[in-house]
Amino acid sequence: MNNKEPIIILKTKNLSIGYVSKKKQTSIASNINIELKRGELVGLIGANGIGKSTLLRTLTQVQNPLEGTIEIDGKNVSDFAPLELAKVMSLVLTEQITSKNLSVFELVALGRQPYTNWIGTMSKQDTIAINNALEQTNIIELKHKKCFELSDGQLQKVMIARALAQDTDLIILDEPTTHLDMYHKAYILKLLQRLAKDTNKTILFSSHEIDLAIQLCDTMIVFSAERVTSNTPQNLIKNGIFDSLFPKDLITFDYNTKTFIIK
Repeated sequence: MNNKEPIIILKTKNLSIGYVSKKKQTSIASNINIELKRGELVGLIGANGIGKSTLLRTLTQVQNPLEGTIEIDGKNVSDFAPLELAKVMSLVLTEQITSKNLSVFELVALGRQPYTNWIGTMSKQDTIAINNALEQTNIIELKHKKCFELSDGQLQKVMIARALAQDTDLIILDEPTTHLDMYHKAYILKLLQRLAKDTNKTILFSSHEIDLAIQLCDTMIVFSAERVTSNTPQNLIKNGIFDSLFPKDLITFDYNTKTFIIK
C-alpha cells in the first residue's frame, strides 16, 4: 500500500477575488481554500459569469487577489519573478492565437522561451522537449504544418503541446473545449486526463462540460453563488453540491446517471 502524502502544487488560503476600480472594491468570491495535488486533473466548473475566469486570472497573477494568499510549490506566487513563474506554471487561454503563420513546431517551441538564451537559441534539450510534447499530444505528424491549416481540435492540441514543452509542474487551461464538437470535447479532456497521469503534472481547466468533468476529473472545484467548494466528484455528488449550481426550475442533477437533465 502506498501511504505517501500527496504533493501540493498549488494552495490558496482565505483567498478573495474580485476587482478594484476608482477606490471601490467589488468582491466576487471569498474564503477560497483549495489544494491542487501533483498528477491530478482538476476541473473548475460553474454557471456563466459566476467568476471562473476571474479565479484563473488571479491564480495566474494576471490580476491581484483582494485578500488571502496563493502558493505554488510552497512559495507565495507574488514572490516569483516573471521568468521564475513561467518555469512552474503554464497557461493556455481561449483567445485565438495571432501567430497562425507559424508551423506547429515553431508554435510549440514558444513554450521553451523561459529556458532559451536572450536571442532564443534552442539547445538539444529544447528540441527534445518540443518533440516529446508533440508525441504526447499525438500531433508529431503535424509538426511541419502551418497553424492556419489546422482544425480547431488540432490547434487546441498544439496549444496543449506548447504548455507541455514549457515543462511546468502546473498547467492551467481556460475553457479548452470551446468551439469543439462533442467528440473533440471528450477527446481533449480525455487527453488531459492521460497527460496528468503520464507526466505527473497538475492540470487545472475551466469548463462548461460538467458531465464530462464528473467522469474524468480527480478533483473538481465547484463555483456557486454561495461558495467555492473543492473535492472529488464522488464526494461532491454525495454532499449535494451540484444541486446548487443552477436554478431548479429547468435543470436538475440526476444522482442515478450523475448527469444534469432538463425537466
